[in-house]
Amino acid sequence: MLIGEVSRRSGVSTRMLRHYDALGLVRPTGRTAGGYRKYSAEDVGRIFHVESLRTLGLSLQQIGHVLDDPSFAPSELVSDLIRWTEDRLAREQELLDRLRTIDASTPTDWQDVLRVVGLMRGLDSTSAAHRQQAVLVRSEGGSLPMELLAEAVLVESDPHVAGALRWALARSDGGGVTALAAGTHSKDVDVRRRAVRAITEMSKASGATEVLMGALEDPDTAVRRHAALALGRHQVAAAVPTLVDMVVEGPHDVEAAEALATLSKDPQRAERISTSLVAELDAPAADSATRIRIIQALVETQGATAQEALRRLVRDDDRTVALVASALAGVLEDRADEEL
Repeated sequence: MLIGEVSRRSGVSTRMLRHYDALGLVRPTGRTAGGYRKYSAEDVGRIFHVESLRTLGLSLQQIGHVLDDPSFAPSELVSDLIRWTEDRLAREQELLDRLRTIDASTPTDWQDVLRVVGLMRGLDSTSAAHRQQAVLVRSEGGSLPMELLAEAVLVESDPHVAGALRWALARSDGGGVTALAAGTHSKDVDVRRRAVRAITEMSKASGATEVLMGALEDPDTAVRRHAALALGRHQVAAAVPTLVDMVVEGPHDVEAAEALATLSKDPQRAERISTSLVAELDAPAADSATRIRIIQALVETQGATAQEALRRLVRDDDRTVALVASALAGVLEDRADEEL
């Protein structure tokens, strides 16, 4: 058959058939007296093989290798096709996710679209400086999709970029809390820490308190402490046990004492807090440094229980503890006189 007839029967254009010939992929085995290409039945069969393999996503170079290598195993081809298809689907899913993110930001004009696209590209950068700049620059231009920022903060390991992302989220109306809340249930402890820390900086947002309350039960100490400090500042009583533990154990004891002081503005709550702290004074593991931290926290909580404990500690067998208690008891007395 001549090239025109082959084209009609196979559905492959004459231009593509000539291209196949030039590549050596499908060369007609004969020529007419006038020099025209003449295809045999085997040549036409090879054309159909080429077209079938093209529909599977193979390049012409790969098709030539498959058809000309007698040792090529079909199983290898199938495995390669699966891998290429998975890669392609992953790229398409990523594109789809990006488009949905842009759509969720309800862009009103092309500038909005371009700003969101620019942020997404910036966050994909391998340079921490570029990621930070992308957040800071575009945050100044207006609102950003909170879900995108929340997802980014959950995976961001650089502290400067993470800080910029939390700052951008804190400027929002709280729309990122839901996305961050999902991070608090991650199996990855680093993701949970990032999620809770970000929520603490937007703790006034709707739903934030409930998420932080749940974080108080987290098996990770750092997660519980971040949540307790934020809740304590907002006078949520559930944070008290964790805050007392922080005073006893040492890390961030000053911040914990300040949060307990905020909670103790309620007189009844102040007595409960003081009682919890006093109970730790005589614990077997309470060394001199621990007891001094507790004394300092007691001064902040005030109340009758705190004053009584300080008067007792003035006569403590540990001279250092007694001196600190004596000095701080004087502070409480001066404060009481001023209130009178």
